[in-house]
Amino acid sequence: MNELFNKIKEKTFLISGPCIIENEAMVMDLAENIAKIAEELNLTYIFKASFDKANRTSVDSFRGNGMKEGLRILQKVKDTFNLPVTTDIHESWQAEPLSEVIDVLQIPAFLCRQTDLLVACGNSGRVVNIKKAQFLSGMEMKHAVKKVESTGNHQIILTERGTMFGYNNLVVDFRNLVDMKSFGYPVCMDVTHSTQRPGGMDGKSGGNREYGVYLASAAAAVGVDGFFFEVHRDPDHALSDGPNMIPLADFKALLLNSVVKHKTGLK
Repeated sequence: MNELFNKIKEKTFLISGPCIIENEAMVMDLAENIAKIAEELNLTYIFKASFDKANRTSVDSFRGNGMKEGLRILQKVKDTFNLPVTTDIHESWQAEPLSEVIDVLQIPAFLCRQTDLLVACGNSGRVVNIKKAQFLSGMEMKHAVKKVESTGNHQIILTERGTMFGYNNLVVDFRNLVDMKSFGYPVCMDVTHSTQRPGGMDGKSGGNREYGVYLASAAAAVGVDGFFFEVHRDPDHALSDGPNMIPLADFKALLLNSVVKHKTGLK
């Protein structure tokens, strides 16, 4: 079991960064500033940014600058700030090149039943963060867990990001967090994606970031092990997921008023 997964299990962890890699300067700025906040609040920090968003609502939406450029920038984050990094993986062939740089391979929610993808990530030897699909219950995630476990890899995180009933909205059933904790792996609350309104802005997703502090507080009270927040300096002009991302200027206060305030036993 690698050192990072031990840290994830031992202390409240934070996965945070922008939805997508827009450019190098933006990524480096956010990594540096979020890392400072995490250190001040004694959180294990994993920087997150996607090199590709293959599940954008519209074919015209910005997807990223590709794997090669994305990995170059994420490697620079690791080297400059000594941070572990995570990014989305969409196809099983990507596991090998991504695992040369990426510490936590993140399975997008819509793909958490893709057997070949889960097995490829398990075989990488990296930590695997499986996001619960918007159409699954917490208990059903045991099947995704077993697919990764079949490779001998038991470095698994399970992440809640809301349930969708159509009509451009998500609802969080906090019983799912309790059910997923019963599998014995760290459970993470994806706060900002849970405030999303999928496809709710005529070709792109809307969101209600103002609910983030309440969802984080509730998840902390349930006793989750980690928290996922997408953060941006200027979310209203972001190239992806702007309406649900947290402004960097507000992020520390949000964490203090939710994660730190309500997380029992936070060190």
